[in-house]
Amino acid sequence: MKRKNPYKGADRFTVEAKKAGYPARSVFKLEEIDQRTRLLRPGQSVLELGASPGSWALYAAGKVGAKGHLLAMDLKPLETTLPPQAEFFIGDALSLETEALSKFFPYDVVLSDMAPNTTGNRLGDQTRSFELFMRALGVAEALLKPGGAFVGKIFMGEDFSLAKAAVKRIFEVERTIRPEGTRTNSYEVFVIGERKRAAKAPGAEGASP
Repeated sequence: MKRKNPYKGADRFTVEAKKAGYPARSVFKLEEIDQRTRLLRPGQSVLELGASPGSWALYAAGKVGAKGHLLAMDLKPLETTLPPQAEFFIGDALSLETEALSKFFPYDVVLSDMAPNTTGNRLGDQTRSFELFMRALGVAEALLKPGGAFVGKIFMGEDFSLAKAAVKRIFEVERTIRPEGTRTNSYEVFVIGERKRAAKAPGAEGASP
């Protein structure tokens, strides 16, 4: 007997997203995170890693407005059209060697809704999610300006505390949010880092006063 896909089907979030012109229900997760953190503001420079199908990119572009910039990247094309202040590139969003990533450097906010293709092996899926999260965090650390913010999705598992600790090392504030739009059978959450610490100058820790 073929197993039913628990993520297939139109719940109220899916229906509302389509009515509002977004390709996926995930927009409501970012909207709630933004409402609770106020991370996205007019005039900002924002980078989204793994942007397909495009709901987060559309929302973020609307928040930064005409005077802001959004760069979105994914290996797959978007299923929507972005406004003029947003640009989309097909490429590896997790490689700092991808030249397009630095177009609007340094960034105020880096967003990542990336998740691995799930296999049904919960431990394996959690491990791959942790690896994706840490790579996205590495990009954020390299490309964010001091005071910037990061939002990253992760599946809760054995490595979750390590992910939170890594965020606390880079940012002054760390918090975890599970948006209302998250499906009840999902173990995903979003870890947010706020106010990126300024990089210390080489040898600063050992310098004499």
